[in-house]
Amino acid sequence: MRNFWVFLSVALVVVVLTLFAVVFQVRETETVIVTRFGKPVRPITEPGLYLKYPLPIDRVHRFDSRCRLFEGVLEETNTAGNQPIIVNSYIVWRIADPKRYLVAVQDMRSAEGKLRSLLRNAQNSVIGRHSFSDFVNTDPQQIKVEQIESEIQSQIAEHALTQYGIEVSAVGIKRLMITESVTEKVFDRMRADRKGRTESILAAGNAEAQAIRSEADAMRQELLAVAESQAKAIRGAGDAEAAAYYQMLEADPELAMFLRDIEALRKILKERSTIVLGVETEPIHLLKELPKLQPKQTEN
Repeated sequence: MRNFWVFLSVALVVVVLTLFAVVFQVRETETVIVTRFGKPVRPITEPGLYLKYPLPIDRVHRFDSRCRLFEGVLEETNTAGNQPIIVNSYIVWRIADPKRYLVAVQDMRSAEGKLRSLLRNAQNSVIGRHSFSDFVNTDPQQIKVEQIESEIQSQIAEHALTQYGIEVSAVGIKRLMITESVTEKVFDRMRADRKGRTESILAAGNAEAQAIRSEADAMRQELLAVAESQAKAIRGAGDAEAAAYYQMLEADPELAMFLRDIEALRKILKERSTIVLGVETEPIHLLKELPKLQPKQTEN
């Protein structure tokens, strides 16, 4: 009986050691490459339990499949106008092709070294095609930092994937600095730009004010012309009416004077008024007694 339990224990140990030697687990955050005698034979990206030949036949290489952040160092480069700027960029990356990564890169330190070289070359190339105003500008619409980041990523991504099995998902500029001499030039340019914009706004305002004044003068002249025309018409009507009274006065002076007094009295008594005047005052005397008007004899 004792020999049986010893045999069972030994068998269990052998089974466990065998399973340990031929079974391995792939976690959700891992990518695995199985090599046979040093040559990659099987990439595994799905989590679970898998079988392999024991060492030294098969060897399991594990890689973290999650995204990683690589941050470069502050480096000085020149823009299209040969103006120096200091840039600190970063790369978000992950292992997309573990087989190629194992052959070309092998470890994290080597991967970061290759990314650093790619980032430096692409950064110098892309920034060298853009002017300084694409980075620093008083007009936010003229700043092209996002476009520059996209161009750097496009230049890095294809080479990193095909050569190293690395997928570059994002490239960004973390920090942007300029030297002291360039800073003074930038401020001078900004002052000149603001002065120019101020003069442009003032010129536009003056032009608009002049247009308003011209329009007002034109309207004034038009209104004066209309008023003058109406005044002439009124004067003409008055002259015509006066001419009629003159004719009436010439034909019958007494009747004309009577009609004039009646019109004046009508205007005085148009509203309720208290007037203290002598009864002999014209045209008040009409209230006391009407004049005796005789029709004028016409000559045959």
